[in-house]
Amino acid sequence: MLALAIFIVTLILVIWQPKGLQIGWSALGGAVVALATGVITWRDIPVVWHIVWDATFTFVALIIISLILDEAGFFHWAALHVARWGGGRGRQLFPLIVLLGAMISAVFANDGAALLLTPIVMAILLRLDFSPQATFAFVIATGFVADTTSLPLMISNLVNIVSANYFNITFDRYALVMVPVDLVALAATLGVLWLYFRRAVPAVYSTAHLDAPRSAIKDPLVFRAAFPVLLLLLLAYFVTAQWQVPVSVVTGAGALILLALAGRWLQGGRGACIPVRKVLHGAPWQIVIFSLGMYLVVYGLRNAGLTNYVAMALEYLAAQGTVLAAVGAGFLAAALSSVMNNMPAVLVGALAIHQLPVATDPLIREIFVYANIIGCDLGPKFTPIGSLATLLWLHVLGRKGMTVTWGQYMRTGLLITPPVLVLTLLALALWLPLV
Repeated sequence: MLALAIFIVTLILVIWQPKGLQIGWSALGGAVVALATGVITWRDIPVVWHIVWDATFTFVALIIISLILDEAGFFHWAALHVARWGGGRGRQLFPLIVLLGAMISAVFANDGAALLLTPIVMAILLRLDFSPQATFAFVIATGFVADTTSLPLMISNLVNIVSANYFNITFDRYALVMVPVDLVALAATLGVLWLYFRRAVPAVYSTAHLDAPRSAIKDPLVFRAAFPVLLLLLLAYFVTAQWQVPVSVVTGAGALILLALAGRWLQGGRGACIPVRKVLHGAPWQIVIFSLGMYLVVYGLRNAGLTNYVAMALEYLAAQGTVLAAVGAGFLAAALSSVMNNMPAVLVGALAIHQLPVATDPLIREIFVYANIIGCDLGPKFTPIGSLATLLWLHVLGRKGMTVTWGQYMRTGLLITPPVLVLTLLALALWLPLV
């Protein structure tokens, strides 16, 4: 019970952030208390660091890349193009915005898609004179698709990286399994969002007040470099996977290239348009401390035997066949994510899978691994506390003048998430045995 109490208090502090207390210090404080009370030992620290270091530094590098491209006008340029491609028809614009969110989420992680794209979409909708109801529909769709389609690549979600590294899944193997599954998630997301918001989407809109996409470009050099750098980065992930090069090394190299271009390092800083120091300051460095601290606290749950209960549930599901195993494990992970945040939930699931009997069918075990990822990627859409990104996203909306209450969020999330989650897990159960 001590381990559980430490976890609950730590989670409350992380979510509440009293007097601006940053999430990293709250999590680290919980880890210190767990260490002082014997819930964890000094030997657990290198074990947990081995689990989290690659994922956290990859995430930081991805956000740096996203911030640089955002400063260069890359995302604003893309959103303006999409608004024009809508051709003045709301029914065409809505799926295009969802597809844009899915593509950005796949490459720049779900946090980048939700936090960077949402304000841009809001600004464009204001220029289009959309009603508050229509704006709400598009904004919720942007935030929703950022998580539901953060499945295809290891880098698409911090949860994916942690799980793939824990179970030694290579970048190419992960993509082989999850890209087709993500396409199902995207189709399901688009269908469910359209059914829910179709009456709020305007039939027509005027593009007369839209700026030209080229006007959004603030740094032409970085903008022109974006596409080749991103393409090379994606190829590097697949090529280096066979040598088990950490994804943080590849992502870090991509971030350094863009930092050098943005800061004009080869020119002594002359002609720089992007404030590199501001970008580095805005990077989520606290996530490194948070990941280590929070996962040490979660490891305390494992030491106390509390993850055994999850393992027992998975052992029961393992005897029910591939379909029920996938759906059951996915919803279990989603439920844990919705009440305890998806970052600790994914490790709880991974530890429980690791505790399964050796005789467990290898296919079922692999289904559990990917179902745990799917549940932890989509589970945060049930409640606002499901992910830190969602809480920050709601805060960003509030600063932009749009208030989404927890009640509104949960009513929407609890209605539109389950069908997407079911269809995605069924796709996993059908696809994984074939590859």
